[in-house]
Amino acid sequence: MEPASIQKLDEIVINRIAAGEVIHRPANALKELIENCLDANASSITITIKEGGLKLLQIQDNGTGIRKEDLAIVCERFTTSKLSKFEDLKTIRTFGFRGEALASITHVAHVSITTKTRDSQCAWKAHYADGKLIPPRPGASADPKPCAGNNGTQITVEDLFYNVPTRRKALKNANDEYLKILDVVTKYAIHNSGVAFTCKKLGSTTLDVHTGAKSSISSNIGSIYGSAVSKEILDFESKSPELEYEVSGRISHANYSMKKMNFLLFINHRLVDCSELKRAIENLYSTYLPKGSHPFVYLDLRIKSENVDVNVHPTKNEEKIIESICEAMQTRLASATTSRVFYTQTLLPGSKLTLNGDNDDESPKQNSITKVKQSENKLVRTDSKTQTLDSFLVPISHESNVSSQLSRKNERFDGDQLFPDEYEDEMDLEMTPIASKVREGSAIEVDDESDSPNIDLGTQREFVEVNLTSVLELREEVHGRENKGVTEVFKEHTFVGCVDNVLALIQKGTKLYMIDYRDASYELFYQLSLKSFANFGFINISTPTSIYELVKIALNQEDDKKWDNDNLMSKDEIAQNVAEIFVNHKEMLEEYFSIRVSEDGMLYSLPIILKGYLPNWSKLPFFCLRVASDVDWESEKTCFESFCRTLAFFYAFEGPVEESDEDQTMDSMNQTDTAIEEYKWTVQHLLFPTLKSSFSAPQVLIENGSIVQVADLPELYKVFERC
Repeated sequence: MEPASIQKLDEIVINRIAAGEVIHRPANALKELIENCLDANASSITITIKEGGLKLLQIQDNGTGIRKEDLAIVCERFTTSKLSKFEDLKTIRTFGFRGEALASITHVAHVSITTKTRDSQCAWKAHYADGKLIPPRPGASADPKPCAGNNGTQITVEDLFYNVPTRRKALKNANDEYLKILDVVTKYAIHNSGVAFTCKKLGSTTLDVHTGAKSSISSNIGSIYGSAVSKEILDFESKSPELEYEVSGRISHANYSMKKMNFLLFINHRLVDCSELKRAIENLYSTYLPKGSHPFVYLDLRIKSENVDVNVHPTKNEEKIIESICEAMQTRLASATTSRVFYTQTLLPGSKLTLNGDNDDESPKQNSITKVKQSENKLVRTDSKTQTLDSFLVPISHESNVSSQLSRKNERFDGDQLFPDEYEDEMDLEMTPIASKVREGSAIEVDDESDSPNIDLGTQREFVEVNLTSVLELREEVHGRENKGVTEVFKEHTFVGCVDNVLALIQKGTKLYMIDYRDASYELFYQLSLKSFANFGFINISTPTSIYELVKIALNQEDDKKWDNDNLMSKDEIAQNVAEIFVNHKEMLEEYFSIRVSEDGMLYSLPIILKGYLPNWSKLPFFCLRVASDVDWESEKTCFESFCRTLAFFYAFEGPVEESDEDQTMDSMNQTDTAIEEYKWTVQHLLFPTLKSSFSAPQVLIENGSIVQVADLPELYKVFERC
């Protein structure tokens, strides 16, 4: 048998084999792309995933971008801006340096890059395959094309492993791949606390990972792993001049444990695995934790560059470094374990507890466990996670998701009838899509003679990815103004009850707080407006309403003496100008805020900001007027901010208007009582649950007295003891 001849492999085959060594699965590709973003000094990284990253993996940053001249070779192997000669490896401080990541991805996926540098007039978009530029469609030029875009780079990877069917077939479960992606993102988000990370599935409105650019490491741990972890972590620092290393991080207290160890290790800011160090730490914690329990450990290890090879692992003294780190952790844990918490299971009534199994003759003192009784003045008797049955008993009028003010013809505002008779029928509404209270596949029919609206099912609006710098900055400013302590109160509160149409009581731990929920709802709707920007549902007005007439209604509420000045515009002129503002910006209003306006100034729809809730319609004329007076239409960022504030003013909770005693009849009194009951149900079961789940409480709530502590159980006991 003749020996087979040796042949040189085709370059494409060589590159695909090499790509398989670098990119094992979507999470590996994402790790390389995240490190490229960090090398570009990005302060915000947004990741979008479809089918576990196999169908789509998109990452966008606001870093330095890529020059147009470099786009031709950016995806070729061994092209890099990190080093130029071999000696540079000794002092390498960046993540990537070989120039293999992007090249490897282009050999197993369809890749496109959109990038813009800060001094560039426009962004540039290019498509790649097998490391080379390719045309976006047959017959077109392969050169980068100018396009609109933000500063930074967006890399889109589609159909990963489309040409490696065996690898694609091995990655069967998209959910498993997405979990691995989230694991990578959360680890980099915790380590890079100065960078805002966002990760979600394509088309989803839920952010699976979201951290702010100004968040601390501890707050990021709390937002990702939960407050149970963040409350039990210890700061950890150590260094050794002899071994030339420094280490810092967060480690869990001996009071906390989990079923599986969470181990985050960064060596010179690169995410790595070190089984020897992990095993040593588990052995250390085994003396503190019950069997089968594991700790949370995040370590940032910094070693002198000369002592680290290009594959990140220390090249010498590895065992000594591990031993030194474990000794320092032992000292830190020992200094923090002056008190321990042990949990016992409560026995069912009538059951007996024996320590020696078969021996029933032991005295009660020997076979019982003494349970430490918590002090009465520190005993918390509520649980913020419990639900009451009345939350499921939706009032009849609420099942149509429409506020009761729509059905009350005689509602008054400031003593004068707000909507004259000729406008009453124009406020009949439809909601599209229907809110969560109405089950899919059903519709609610209402009597034609009723003033209540007809609600029919609609289709969900297609999700739009928002990458406008102004909106992203406004969202970051929300987190920058957050008071973590107040946010924690809202997240872990138990609703006590409404004091009136403005104030409510909530409990957090042993403390009782009074909340001005009108102010809190204003801030909430502002944040929800930014969060749902360009993705609102539609409240369709079945009979379109004239913006001109709405503004006239608002102007008629003003004091007539104000219009005696000849220098002022007339009411008709003001109303006409407001209507023109709506018409001139109708495309923007519909695209970003789901507000549809016709050419003749008729209002057709409003946005759904909170499902199941409609605003107080008596404020609609003033909303239209404030759009003209309070919104800055010149600057993009201030325009979006002021418009979202105006929306928040309109949607903020405001109780039903009660008539004076002499004007009330028996029917009107019953209607008022029903309206107040429904309003308070909405406050308890819609507003406060949303404040618990989706609210970043700003510092201004404390400054203006919107949240006030009114009682504290230990302090009350001190008062009673003195009596």
